[in-house]
Amino acid sequence: MKKLLFSNKPFQVDLGLLLLRLASGGFMAYSHGWGKLQQLLSGDMSFADPIGIGETPSFILTVFAEFVCGILVALGLFTRVALVPLIITMGVAVFIIHAEDPFSKQEFGLLFLSPYLTLFLTGPGKFSLDRTMA
Repeated sequence: MKKLLFSNKPFQVDLGLLLLRLASGGFMAYSHGWGKLQQLLSGDMSFADPIGIGETPSFILTVFAEFVCGILVALGLFTRVALVPLIITMGVAVFIIHAEDPFSKQEFGLLFLSPYLTLFLTGPGKFSLDRTMA
C-alpha cells in the first residue's frame, strides 16, 4: 500500500508529465486554438483587446499561444518557451478579462493555468521531443 500511495519513481513521474502535456496542450490546441485559427484564416479579426495593443495583435497572439504553443507543449518541443505565451494568455483571461466575473467564469482558465505553471516548473519530462534534443 505504501508503494501505491507514495510512489515517486522517475518512470511514473515522466509518464504523469506526458499525460499532463498531452491533455493540457492538446485540449487547448483543439478546443480553443483550432476554432480561433479558423476564424483568423477566414479574415475575421474581431476579438477583445484586454491589454490595449489592438484587436488584431491580441487575436494573433492568442491564436499563436492557444494553437501553436498548445501543440508544442503536447509534443514536448521547446516546452518551457511555449508555456510562456500560454501562461500569459491564461493569466490575461483569468485576471483581466474575467476579473470581475464570478469564480465559475475564472475556473476554466485556472484549470489550464495550473498545469502550465506546473510544467514550467518541472519541465516536459523524459517522454518529450525536448529530451531527444538534449
